Amino acid sequence: MRLLSAAFALAMLFSAVPTVATDPTIGQWINPRGSVVVTTGACSDKLCGWVSWASSKALADAREGGVPKLLGTELLQDYRETKTNHWSGRVYVPDMGKTYYSTIEQLDADRLKISGCILGGWICRSQIWRRQ
Repeated sequence: MRLLSAAFALAMLFSAVPTVATDPTIGQWINPRGSVVVTTGACSDKLCGWVSWASSKALADAREGGVPKLLGTELLQDYRETKTNHWSGRVYVPDMGKTYYSTIEQLDADRLKISGCILGGWICRSQIWRRQ
């Protein structure tokens, strides 16, 4: 009976753990041009993302923008969940050398809409990133 109870408790614990395929805090995401891959994960109680791969053109563009080492750079910074499948934080744009207010919307398990905004969120530019 104890073994059955322990097995049931473990099953309940693991069923509550989100899977990588549906958890936007874990994974690798590629930008629309296929030039940058960002690995997302938890940073304290927030969502962040770091460059894990970049094309030679993206590396050169970042160097021109003042970022000599693009790999490992935190692009997605301090995102907090604002409602289900929506986060707000900051996005760093290395080739411009600037950080902007940003939102992330999880469209489905394999797509994120990442927006960078100016003027307090009045003017935004968005991209759809795909899970790699």
